[in-house]
Amino acid sequence: MQEYNVSFGEKEIALAVERFGSPLWLYDLNVIEKRIWDMRSFGVVRYAQKAAPNINLLSKMRELGIDIDAVSAGEIVRALRAGFAPDQIRYTADIFDSAALDLIKEFSIPVNIGSPDMLIQLQEAGIKVPLAVRINPGFGHGHSNKVNTGGEFSKHGVWHGELENVVKKAAELGFDIECLHMHIGSGSDYIHLSQVVSAMEHTVGSLAALVPKLKIISVGGGLPVSYKRDEVWHIDLEKYYNIWDAARKRLSNCVGYYLQLEAEPGRYLLAESCVLATEIRAVKKMGKNLFYLIDAGFTDLMRPAFYGAYHHISVIHKNGGTSGEEADAIVAGPLCESGDVFTQEESGIVVSRKLPLAQVGDLLVIHDTGAYGAAMSSNYNSRLLAPEILWEKGKFTQIRRRQTFEQMLSNEIDDE
Repeated sequence: MQEYNVSFGEKEIALAVERFGSPLWLYDLNVIEKRIWDMRSFGVVRYAQKAAPNINLLSKMRELGIDIDAVSAGEIVRALRAGFAPDQIRYTADIFDSAALDLIKEFSIPVNIGSPDMLIQLQEAGIKVPLAVRINPGFGHGHSNKVNTGGEFSKHGVWHGELENVVKKAAELGFDIECLHMHIGSGSDYIHLSQVVSAMEHTVGSLAALVPKLKIISVGGGLPVSYKRDEVWHIDLEKYYNIWDAARKRLSNCVGYYLQLEAEPGRYLLAESCVLATEIRAVKKMGKNLFYLIDAGFTDLMRPAFYGAYHHISVIHKNGGTSGEEADAIVAGPLCESGDVFTQEESGIVVSRKLPLAQVGDLLVIHDTGAYGAAMSSNYNSRLLAPEILWEKGKFTQIRRRQTFEQMLSNEIDDE
């Protein structure tokens, strides 16, 4: 069974922990580059930076020719700091706050609107920028209910029944709609893909006369990734692209000119590029259950606690050897929370995992953590954010330092 999707191995991970401490994030730039090239058949690859927003990663990705999606004022600032031109950025959100409006106005950032109110707020702020419209087609899908972004229980996008009114209002206010965007959730399969394609074709066909400046059909993101080592597979991107390309050709014929395809991957580009390396700090029995307690918690990797997400786990023994023995173990973190468990299923059901027999001081590696790993880290329990390290051309470079206590406290008012 292949343990690693990255090009570094146990020796390099152990050396990185020795140099930078534990826990830490280790990214492989080669994996990111490969996944970007996988997507090259699409006219525009727009990275959903919320998956992993480190400006050093963004800068490397910009050099590979991608555009960028920003969902907050802070993500606009990150994209600009990483060297993206304003017209390479698109702001996609359900609302504007004042900081986002100020930046959009200052830099003329294109906007993907998700509600009728956003049109009015752009007008009131004196902003005229190219628009995309995010469409909620009335259905959704995802690997968890928490990543389902379509249907009437989702907050995202303009409801399909309101779309014509919104498009007419945009025209009335003098906005050009250049893109129609549809994303129903993360982890969608081919059955749901066919539903999205059908909904997009119906939408463009019915609105063609109202969107004369339409240039781009955005297929969203949500490309699935295999996290389980006994189910190793990759989505057939050629098949995925061909389905959308055939629809694009039909839509181009419908409007009478060439339409461009855009994809918005986040997890697909980053998930397999990173591991979270941690140290086992306690091994103990609780009744019949064996626990490995590590120095990383859901303050570092939220996905298992939040979604019940599965991540492959391996052990690196500190003496470099292995007894070959295995045990059923529960992997948990240091937080003052019962939910701080890395081997759990959705709804918080704690399960054990067959792992090598380990002891205090051994390293435990949580795999495929590049997407929504470091990005979702927090200071809960006043824990420090772990460093991020990039593996490039055979060496590790620190791209985010470990947070210090003074940095954690720096914005809090001290009356003394």
